[in-house]
Amino acid sequence: MEPTSTRLNKYLSEAGHCSRRAADKLIDEGRVTINGVVPEMGTKVLEGDEVKVDGTTILNEAKKRTYIAFNKPVGIVCTTDTGVEKDNIIDYIKYPTRIFPIGRLDKDSEGLILLTDDGDIVNKILRASNNHEKEYIVTVDKPISQTFVQRMSAGIPLEELGKTTKSCNVEKLSTYEFKIVLTQGLNRQIRRMCEYLNYEVQSLKRTRIMNIHQQCEVGAYRDLTEDELNTLNETLKHSKKTL
Repeated sequence: MEPTSTRLNKYLSEAGHCSRRAADKLIDEGRVTINGVVPEMGTKVLEGDEVKVDGTTILNEAKKRTYIAFNKPVGIVCTTDTGVEKDNIIDYIKYPTRIFPIGRLDKDSEGLILLTDDGDIVNKILRASNNHEKEYIVTVDKPISQTFVQRMSAGIPLEELGKTTKSCNVEKLSTYEFKIVLTQGLNRQIRRMCEYLNYEVQSLKRTRIMNIHQQCEVGAYRDLTEDELNTLNETLKHSKKTL
């Protein structure tokens, strides 16, 4: 019988060290070793191998995973690079074990972001082709017209990113406020879409990711409920894992 093996990036992900994409970067930078040797991309870890990142041993042991919903305040940056960014999400939360955010929410925005130590779930949620919904409430600087709603819904060309946004649901809530549901995660997407139509975002709050709704005060976090996790896992069952 052949010994059990796991691809190195999956090993690091399942150990809760980082996502698979982040693991690939660590491997490419030569910061990972297996039994003291820097491996090639795609190398598999065998039972009994010693895996280290920056000299620290990484153990891949079965454990209960952490999944939390955090209501991020404006001014907090969604990065795990605590040595570079002083207003980072990890130092702000001060969670007792290692976790990392699933995706990003820009510094000027507030609202729901999920954090976990389960690297395997990250790519499933982030991959745009899986069409997972994210909902936002946005306030702009001038009255919202029906033309604005129609054009935002139909898709906006973002030349600086070389892409056109996917069609999406946009609903006017009040004179200056609208709700938008996206299945993409382009850099500062909503702000860029509004700028294209000569509107400026005054405030932006994410209120939902898939079946997870924000239910905390700004700056607070909560564990996902069993029902939320069951629904999330059922939704992700047929999602692609790789980016």
